[in-house]
Amino acid sequence: MAALAPVIVPERADSADARALIAELERELDPHYPEASRHGYSVEKLLREAVAFFVTRHAGMPAGCGGVQFFGAEYGEIKRMYVRPGFRSHGLGRLMLGHLAAHVRQQGISLLRLETGIYQSEAIGLYERFGFRRTAPFGAYRDDPLSAFYEMRIG
Repeated sequence: MAALAPVIVPERADSADARALIAELERELDPHYPEASRHGYSVEKLLREAVAFFVTRHAGMPAGCGGVQFFGAEYGEIKRMYVRPGFRSHGLGRLMLGHLAAHVRQQGISLLRLETGIYQSEAIGLYERFGFRRTAPFGAYRDDPLSAFYEMRIG
């Protein structure tokens, strides 16, 4: 039965499973946010920016994904975090957050940040329960009424 437990594996963002997960995430976000408020990276940009990308598999099925981009030694930023609807409420989002935080910590970085849309209430709840706190826009982001910015000290 241990083989059925969820596992997180590094995977290229252009693999078939990663592409499918990212496309599903885009379809979920599309009705809620205009293009100017959509900050998610394309598959090509994930690769170009060397985002460390991971896929969660549950019972062998691709159930979710997430990545982290490093901004020097200053911070890591979560990118393209997603859990398929049929796999939600099983702790997979929390599992991925823990994995990404550990990956950032292993690089000697003690700050983890993210941007999410204000209508992603399930995700916002998860981030806040995990320990993220609201912050001002960071990096290249500008104030956007449809964006929420979070950070967490992990070091």
